[in-house]
Amino acid sequence: MVQQFLRDHEFHDLMLLHIREIIDLLLAKGVYFSILTNISEISFDPVLPSEITDQFKPITLFVIAEYTFETCSFDEENLYFEAGFGHQNVGSFVTVPLSAIVQIIVEDTPIFINLSIPPEHQPKKADIEKSTNIFLSNPENAELLKKKKR
Repeated sequence: MVQQFLRDHEFHDLMLLHIREIIDLLLAKGVYFSILTNISEISFDPVLPSEITDQFKPITLFVIAEYTFETCSFDEENLYFEAGFGHQNVGSFVTVPLSAIVQIIVEDTPIFINLSIPPEHQPKKADIEKSTNIFLSNPENAELLKKKKR
């Protein structure tokens, strides 16, 4: 029962809302924080060398302080920041999906724990319509549909 609830769309959306609100408040108040993340969902631009990424654990901690804090921003789906990695401080822009944030920590104290399990991705109606329009914009595809209807 609890697994089903943790996978519930409404519960997941509520957790994402709380993540956005907490990050917004931390940034507005100038409070440094850390996030524990599911590293498999995070992207780096430029891509980090394997000698750095091989050191990451499945759940990885990022400290959002100093320069990283100054570069931090977010939108409805992602948290963005620039950070240096490894002994040579290799710079990369980091994109963290909010759903990949497992914990938010301030001064070694977890202030938020995301217990939701992201539900299976289901395309949104707008995505389906966009895909259909792209498909139909090709005259050959439109012709195939006309032939099928006959």
